[in-house]
Amino acid sequence: MSASLERLIEIMARLRDPEKGCPWDREQTFETVVPYTIEEAYEVEDVIQQGDMPGLCEELGDLLFQVVFHARMAEEAGEFVFDDVVCAINDKMVRRHPHVFAEEKPGDWHQQRQAWEGHKSQERKQKAGYSGSGALHGVATALPALMRAEKLQKRAARTGFDWPDIAGASQKIDEELAECQSALQNGVKQEIEEEIGDLLFSCVNLARHADVDAESALRQANRKFSSRFSYMEGRLREQAKTIRQLSMEELDQLWEEAKLTGAGQRAT
Repeated sequence: MSASLERLIEIMARLRDPEKGCPWDREQTFETVVPYTIEEAYEVEDVIQQGDMPGLCEELGDLLFQVVFHARMAEEAGEFVFDDVVCAINDKMVRRHPHVFAEEKPGDWHQQRQAWEGHKSQERKQKAGYSGSGALHGVATALPALMRAEKLQKRAARTGFDWPDIAGASQKIDEELAECQSALQNGVKQEIEEEIGDLLFSCVNLARHADVDAESALRQANRKFSSRFSYMEGRLREQAKTIRQLSMEELDQLWEEAKLTGAGQRAT
């Protein structure tokens, strides 16, 4: 283990020291630290999208600190230590790459992907003491909804439950949109929520068939909207106006202006 990593582990132990540690760090539990762990993972994604390499270095450090934090709490509970975490991922990567670390003949990307999923499936069965658990067993419920929808669909697809091509996924969106519009006309809140959920789920399915990560696509759409909206606000400040003072036609014209400037487009 490198000296810098050992120092980080020591720093974490000092922060959690019952007598001389930081009061905030001492009070944390696995459950209270989870939101920070998730947040740090998203901040890694954010700096990557920005092409900010110094920022990536910093955010990866923050994410590593979260791993060390969880490992320290586990060590205090007598469950495992940081080195166990490292050993476990080392063993898993070697086990799942027999075409690299063993004598198996490497195939193409598709064959390797199938083998990878096969290894994961076998591991899940062994971990659960397999007793006929379903194909969707083990998909974490705490995942962001779009990401979980995609994982559920991929698991189901491996059993043969899937559209044969993207056309079926596209037609399903039309069907769900019609049902959503019908629910809106009925005005029943629970029905509206259910149909909008079905529509979103179908959109994830379309993204999957188009080989697009739905979660990443929505994040990019969020960034694009934020950038264009900020552009509109800036233009209106120059005119000493507010959004509420503009008609829908004027707002639409200003939005199109923001689009033409390239506001919100992914950097290349």
